[in-house]
Amino acid sequence: MATDTNAAGPRSWERLRRNALVQLAVMGACLMAWMIGFAGFAMPALRGLGTAGTFAGDAVRILGALVYIATAISLYRLLVQWIERRTAVELARKPGAALGFLGFAIGALLFCGVISLLCLVGAAQLAGFGDTTRLVASLSAAMMAAVGEELLFRGVLFRILEQAAGTVTALLVSALLFGLAHIANPNATLFSSLAIAIEAGLLLGLAFVATRNLWFPIGIHLAWNFTQGGIFGASVSGSASPGLVKTFFLGPDWLTGGAFGPEASVISLALCIALALVFAQLARNRGRWKPTKLRLQLD
Repeated sequence: MATDTNAAGPRSWERLRRNALVQLAVMGACLMAWMIGFAGFAMPALRGLGTAGTFAGDAVRILGALVYIATAISLYRLLVQWIERRTAVELARKPGAALGFLGFAIGALLFCGVISLLCLVGAAQLAGFGDTTRLVASLSAAMMAAVGEELLFRGVLFRILEQAAGTVTALLVSALLFGLAHIANPNATLFSSLAIAIEAGLLLGLAFVATRNLWFPIGIHLAWNFTQGGIFGASVSGSASPGLVKTFFLGPDWLTGGAFGPEASVISLALCIALALVFAQLARNRGRWKPTKLRLQLD
């Protein structure tokens, strides 16, 4: 009887460890605690050590972003090893490095395409150089957002939901939650949140499905945010971001995105949907689409 009692504890933990809801709760809570704690308390303190555009100000911003990223990635790897009992192959450096650079190029070209079309229809005008002092600050913010959000939404939420309920369900749920996570942003509307859910939630989810490597959506996310705010000076998810180029937006909100920024533009929506369909077809061709099912106990 003593042996059975002693064995009950490990068996109970094993069942809990393999439960999808437990994995989501524990891994998600740990990552969110780090993201909110560092971005909410440590980063503002670091920014107070120097003004953006000065050597000291830019140095502490980049250093802070690197510490945030390194710790978030290490925490993710440890959680995967401890709870899932495996190596986080989705963060493998090979082919992760190449995929990250490819994703960055795609993300930058994608937003340049948005600006080009807005200029073509007369909804945007480029008016020379803007604020060059904010370039490093924009880059550090884009780095933190890309890594933190991709680890949480694609690395934890999407990936575990996909194991539990299939690719389609995971895409829809994670995209919806990603959009809702931006509904409290400055100047956000119901349409802007829906646009974010489709442009980022579905697009980046499908980018992960097509490659099964998180560095690919991280690269796209980073380049999109940095090009949008740091280069063209457009609002990033509702927050103003002075950029290298001074850009003026003219026309109705449905076309320009209004105060929320170009992410709420129908042009951004159309281009991101088109690219998402490309990733979806690529994922199907590679046999990386998981069938719809429902199970709480994971392998």
